[in-house]
Amino acid sequence: MKPDFDPVTLATPFFILTIILEIVLGRLKKADAHYEWKDTATSLGMGLGSTVAGILTASVTFAASVWAYEHRIFTIPMTAAWAWLAIFLIEDLTYYWFHRLAHERRFWWASHVNHHSSQHYNLSTALRQTWTGGVAGTWLLWLPMAFLGFHPAMIAIQKGISLVYQYWIHTEAIKRLPAWFEAVFNTPSHHRVHHARNPRYLDKNYAGILIVWDRLFGTFQPELDEEPCRYGLVKNLGTFNIVRVAFHEWIGMAQDIFRQPRHVLRWMFGPPGWSPDGSRETSAMLKADWEARRQAEPAPQGRREAA
Repeated sequence: MKPDFDPVTLATPFFILTIILEIVLGRLKKADAHYEWKDTATSLGMGLGSTVAGILTASVTFAASVWAYEHRIFTIPMTAAWAWLAIFLIEDLTYYWFHRLAHERRFWWASHVNHHSSQHYNLSTALRQTWTGGVAGTWLLWLPMAFLGFHPAMIAIQKGISLVYQYWIHTEAIKRLPAWFEAVFNTPSHHRVHHARNPRYLDKNYAGILIVWDRLFGTFQPELDEEPCRYGLVKNLGTFNIVRVAFHEWIGMAQDIFRQPRHVLRWMFGPPGWSPDGSRETSAMLKADWEARRQAEPAPQGRREAA
């Protein structure tokens, strides 16, 4: 059966109230919060559409989880504290790899890109969610937990807890938190880096709740005071058309495949920005170009004298 406890549904009033509060504090110059009504409306519309899309695909994804659980290796009790600690760690690690895949391979980036399409970074950005996640099939990554023996209700609850946690880190109003917290958990500072389009910051900080995965797998980048985050896509859409926001990368991928079908696999599963002739830029190319320009810059006067 599906869980009676849904963290996201319970947190929805909190989402609404805190967005209003952040807007008010920003207008009063009491917090660093920047809103544009068309952008916010697009984010809220994407969130509503994502909820509808999730309802349409929920029966399929939950049925798959139930089937996997019926063929489980172990039976993990829902009442055991160690089981909830285990699923917290396993689900969070699964989220890290899902999130990394969604940035590094175009097919899944097409589903995830809309979340990064806002040029503002505020609490409403957290609600700018995909309409096509179910179609993209990333939910398959969570099935091994059911095969292992975690009840589908446990998996659904922990996924909800992760989503609720990630809501509050979409803000510029909270700067850096105590060092011990920044070392272990995902924070607004870490997630601002993830949403930034600066070459230095691209494809970093994929964490859900624990930033330790990024530190472990080499994708961690701290926010630097000398380089403020610039938000949005490498090439911004320049529109608030919600249909274009939701589907532009799927359309672009289909057009590329139609024009050059012999490259279908690379168009679909290569990194975003890949092209046969290298005329477009991937994240790796942008970062390499940035690094080359940085190395070519003359050293500050003090450093030259010291040398």
